[in-house]
Amino acid sequence: MVDDDARIAASIRRALVYEGYDVAEAHDGHSALTAVRDQVPDLVVLDVMLPGIDGLEVCRRMRDAGDDIAVLMLTAKTTVPDRVNGLDSGADDYLVKPFAHEELLARVRALLRRKSPAGREILSFDDVRVDVDAMDVTRSGDPVDLTALEFRLLEYLVRNQRIVLSRARILEAVWGLDVDTTSNIVDVYIRYLRQKLGEPSIIQTVRSVGYVVKSG
Repeated sequence: MVDDDARIAASIRRALVYEGYDVAEAHDGHSALTAVRDQVPDLVVLDVMLPGIDGLEVCRRMRDAGDDIAVLMLTAKTTVPDRVNGLDSGADDYLVKPFAHEELLARVRALLRRKSPAGREILSFDDVRVDVDAMDVTRSGDPVDLTALEFRLLEYLVRNQRIVLSRARILEAVWGLDVDTTSNIVDVYIRYLRQKLGEPSIIQTVRSVGYVVKSG
C-alpha cells in the first residue's frame, strides 16, 4: 500500500488488516519500487500523487519490468483524462478519493480474483466449493461473497473437514494471534459464515469444544 498521506495510509491499512490481509507500506515512489522488487505482493494499492516518482511512473516501471502485479490506483483527480492516464500507465483499476472502505475492499477482492493463476487449488465439501487461489466460494454453483477473513476461516474449516476444531485452535490458525480464549470472535465469524452460506449449515457446533465441518 503506497500513500504519502500518513492519515489516509493508516486508515487504509486498518481496513485491509481487519479483513485479514497482510499489508506492507511505502510512502514514496522510490521505496514502492524497492518494496515490490524485494517481496513481490499480490496487489498494490497505489496513490497517484507521491513525492519523487509519482504513482503513474511507478506503475509504468513495474509494467516495463514485466511485473503482472494487480494495481489499484487511488487519486483525487476526477476527470476522464486523469482516469485514462491511470489505466494507460498499466493500472488494473482506478478509485477516486474520497471513497468508502467497502468499495476499496470490494475492488481489492475483484482484482485478486482476476489476477489469480489458471492452476488452482480447489477444496470442496458437499455443494460448497472453495477456490483457494482465486479466493472464490460457491454453493450449488451460486457465488458466496466473503471478506478475506471469512474466507480464511472457511478455508481452514473445509481443509480440516470432519475434524472437531477448538476455538483456541481456530484463533491461532486463522487469526495468527494468541487471543484470549474468552473472546467470542470465532463465534461471531462462524455466524457470519452460516448466514452467507445458507441452509443446510455445513458448520456444526460441538458443545463446549468448538466447530466441525460435516453434514448435519
